[in-house]
Amino acid sequence: MQKKSDAARIREYYEKHPNAKPGEVAKALKVKPGSVYVTRQKMKNTFEVAPFPVAADPAPAEPPAADPVNHPPHYKTGGIETIDFIEAKGLNYRLGNVIKYITRSEHKGNRKEDLQKALWYLQREIDQS
Repeated sequence: MQKKSDAARIREYYEKHPNAKPGEVAKALKVKPGSVYVTRQKMKNTFEVAPFPVAADPAPAEPPAADPVNHPPHYKTGGIETIDFIEAKGLNYRLGNVIKYITRSEHKGNRKEDLQKALWYLQREIDQS
């Protein structure tokens, strides 16, 4: 018998609990919060479930204003800003850019171009080693 992937378990959980918050799902299934966010986003994009979460208040809350300079939304996907990860790992400029381009490739509109840029920086790092 094949073990279900984390994504399959997350989808099943959301089918039973459509208004569950990502933190609750991660804790209940003992998976990384980033996995929940990614799976949830893919579910929203493919319309497998209703939009999340259903607000109890009829008046929609104002979403926080995006800050494209200090905290770009595409850098915070998965619950951690890319710069924080890069600095925590002590990566140099080239490897930091590899991580940056990979992590934002799904969120900026031109996935292939960002992955090619990541590859360019990775090749440059290899050539400098």
